[in-house]
Amino acid sequence: MGLIELFVLAVGLSMDAFAVSICKGLATKEVSVKQMCLAGLWFGGFQALMPLIGYLLGSAFAKAITSFDHWIAFALLAFIGGNMIKEAFSKEEDEEVNDSFGVKTMFIMAIATSIDALAVGVTFAFLSVQIVPAVSFIGIITFLFSFVGVKLGNLFGAKYEKKAQLAGGIILILIGVKLLLEHLGVF
Repeated sequence: MGLIELFVLAVGLSMDAFAVSICKGLATKEVSVKQMCLAGLWFGGFQALMPLIGYLLGSAFAKAITSFDHWIAFALLAFIGGNMIKEAFSKEEDEEVNDSFGVKTMFIMAIATSIDALAVGVTFAFLSVQIVPAVSFIGIITFLFSFVGVKLGNLFGAKYEKKAQLAGGIILILIGVKLLLEHLGVF
């Protein structure tokens, strides 16, 4: 996986955290740099930690399934991307996001927005990925998106939340298709 693919993947994974950060900004009357950093650290940290955990779990059984690992990677990315697209078109409103940046609130939100990164980490075990630079890069990109998302939410409102989810879902599906096509020899 090249740098451009990793960047696109990191952007796709960060979209859930970006959307939640926008909501945090909406719920906060006056946003401080400290709050922006807290959102970035929580979401970026968990977006880096979860693929590492997924990678370690996937590595344990990667050799046993190398003949069909590309299908697993495709299925996981397509499933995650499909769910993100479904959420983008859902008429249901997410639970109201409060203005708390406390440990309990941020911990729960960080886990909720990074579950998909766990599955992506499993796919990393089947691909030629240097895991430490990859998860560091994902964490940094998510930090930046979350940091900016809090401020944008405070300035512009919920206008872009669904669009961010839609874009993230499409990106993940396209990466899954590309991986599958590469393995099948189309590219």
